[in-house]
Amino acid sequence: MKKSTKLMGAAAIAVGAMLAGGTAQAETDVSFNVGLATDYIFRGVDQTGPFDEGQAFGGVDATSGSFYAGAWVSNTGASPTNFIEYDLYAGWKPVVGPVTFELGLIYYGYTDSDLGGNESDLSTYELKAAGSFAAGGVTWGGAIYWTPNFSGDFDGLDDNGGFYYEVNAAYTFSNNATLSGAIGAVDVDDYAVGGYTTWNIGVTYPVIEHLSIDARYIDTDDDAFFYGYAGDRLVGTLKVTF
Repeated sequence: MKKSTKLMGAAAIAVGAMLAGGTAQAETDVSFNVGLATDYIFRGVDQTGPFDEGQAFGGVDATSGSFYAGAWVSNTGASPTNFIEYDLYAGWKPVVGPVTFELGLIYYGYTDSDLGGNESDLSTYELKAAGSFAAGGVTWGGAIYWTPNFSGDFDGLDDNGGFYYEVNAAYTFSNNATLSGAIGAVDVDDYAVGGYTTWNIGVTYPVIEHLSIDARYIDTDDDAFFYGYAGDRLVGTLKVTF
């Protein structure tokens, strides 16, 4: 059995146990989201490569008390030879005084084409530790992610573990528009580029209930990383939640 299959099974058992345990104390709330974006950028890197045809995505989230779990899917390119990404995640968000902490697990799965099929060697997972608090009308946060394989088992690169560090902030105006931004740093072992820095800033506005738009500028300090797909981008996103 593949390592990724074992991990997915273990994650599913853990999610079920967490939510089952939480329902004794709190109801489980479920929400859904779908959206479109002008491009798919993840940590400063264009996930659609040379296509730039846009992104369609959707997800489901469940919360029970301080526990959460969810799934999310997106295209990563226009051609059937490209991948479909699906993410599975679960975690715990306890609140201690003014600080909300978070411990989570994220599985990044990829099919070997956007027509489905077998699991891609790109699939991998991350562990997450984060915290946030509100001060001066601003929500401040920070997070650390760790993965044992930055690029999964792709091309035999199965020992390139690494970290992603991020600090972020958000401020909501009286008209409910939210200005937010983040600065992150990738530190990876045994890869083409040992690390890079990325940042983003943008505004999210709720047009009507359940419908929001986001305009965001994204860039990195190494535009040549990933064959030039880490350059500056202005991305627009339309998202529906229900």
